[in-house]
Amino acid sequence: MHLPTRITSLLPILMLAGAGWRVPGRVVGGEPHGIGPSAGPGGTVTGRVRFTGRVPKNPVMDMSAEPNCAARYKTMPHLQLVVVNPNGTLANVFVYVKAGLPAGATYASPASPVVLDQSACEHHPRVFGIMVGQPLEIRNSDPLLHNIKVLGRNNRTFNISLPAAGMTVTRTFTAPEVMLTFKCDVHGWMRAYAGVLPHPFFATTGTDGRFAIHGLPPGTYTVEAWHETFGTQTGTITVKANATATVDFAFARP
Repeated sequence: MHLPTRITSLLPILMLAGAGWRVPGRVVGGEPHGIGPSAGPGGTVTGRVRFTGRVPKNPVMDMSAEPNCAARYKTMPHLQLVVVNPNGTLANVFVYVKAGLPAGATYASPASPVVLDQSACEHHPRVFGIMVGQPLEIRNSDPLLHNIKVLGRNNRTFNISLPAAGMTVTRTFTAPEVMLTFKCDVHGWMRAYAGVLPHPFFATTGTDGRFAIHGLPPGTYTVEAWHETFGTQTGTITVKANATATVDFAFARP
C-alpha cells in the first residue's frame, strides 16, 4: 500500500515522539502553533506548559487485528498519550478560559470548520478546541473503513461510519463540554479530544509547549489546562487592556 509522501516524511518523528522521547519536529495532534482563534482587540494571555520528571514511555499501538493499518508502518508507532517536547514542555494540552468572562457576553461561532482527519490510522489533531455551533468536518483519508464515535455528556452522542477514503461528515455541537472524546470502534487505539466552548478563548499547545489566547476584555480570569493523562490544573490571572499577561502550568509524572 502506498503511503502519501507527507505522511511518510513524518513517520520517524511519530515513532520517536510516540515512544516518549524528546524529539524535534512536528507534534501529532494539537494546533500547529498552539494558538487559538482570535476574538478581536483586547488583552492577551500567554504561557507555557512544562513537564517535570521521567518521561513516560507510550505503549505501542496494537494493530495486529488490522493488517491494512499495520502495513502503513515499518515499525509500529506508539500511542500519543504523553508528548514531551525537546524543551521539556508538553504538547497536546488544551488551555482555555474557564471563568471570568463578562456576564451575558455572547460570541459568534466561525463559519469555517475545524477538520478532524482520520489519516494513517490515527486522528489528527489529537487535541483541539471548537466553539458551540462551529462546524466540525470529520474526514477519512485512509482507503479503509473507519467510524467516528463521539461520547458526550452535554452533547448528543453519535456514531457514523466512513467506509472509504475521501468521505466526510459535518456535525456541530450545541452545548459547552470539556472534553468530548472521539474514538474509532474499528481501530481501538484511535482517540481524539475536543474542548467545546461558547467563546473563542482557548488554545492547544504544540511543539514548543506554548499557548496564546487573544482578545480578552480587561478582567480577572480562571484559566484551566487539560491533559488527557495528567488531568487539569488551574491558574488565576488579571488581564489589562492591550496588554499581555502570563500564566504557566507544570505537570509532573505521578
